[in-house]
Amino acid sequence: MTELVPIPTAASDLPSLIDRAASMLAGAKTAAEVLEAREFAGLAYDAAKRASRLHRAKSAHDILIVAAHRAQADALEIEAAAKRRLADEYDAAQERGELAAIGTNQHRHEGVVVSNTLGLRRDQIHEARRLRDAEAADPGIVRRTLDAKLARGEEPTRSAVRRAAEDRLQRSLDRLQ
Repeated sequence: MTELVPIPTAASDLPSLIDRAASMLAGAKTAAEVLEAREFAGLAYDAAKRASRLHRAKSAHDILIVAAHRAQADALEIEAAAKRRLADEYDAAQERGELAAIGTNQHRHEGVVVSNTLGLRRDQIHEARRLRDAEAADPGIVRRTLDAKLARGEEPTRSAVRRAAEDRLQRSLDRLQ
């Protein structure tokens, strides 16, 4: 009992810990060696229990990440729908003369709402229109893009939706030429 037993730290060594405890017990000739085998078996048990807890925590973490990604995808789909509707509303307001067209002398249009008062920038309107046009050209492109990201275990992002819309519109332009 004077010899110290090295303690493996990796969870992948659990089978060797158990084998070692079993061989220590099988080779025990004194009560002290039996006690040492019992302590080593207890160590193996504790290591296995810790590994199990860690695995459950990691699984729970993974489940939470997947759920968060699904929530992000759902929120992005709603955001994309809102952008498409915004593009429709913006264009309709321009057609009705309620909103000055970008590029016109907006200071001369009395009684007309200027885009800056709506809190929208040109690039936001442009992106909303591109998203609307891409969805019209290929219905469901936003959801499919988000679902593909989720299937690969990746985080769904606005840039992925934007790239998918741009790629779709570029394919449409290429076909027209």
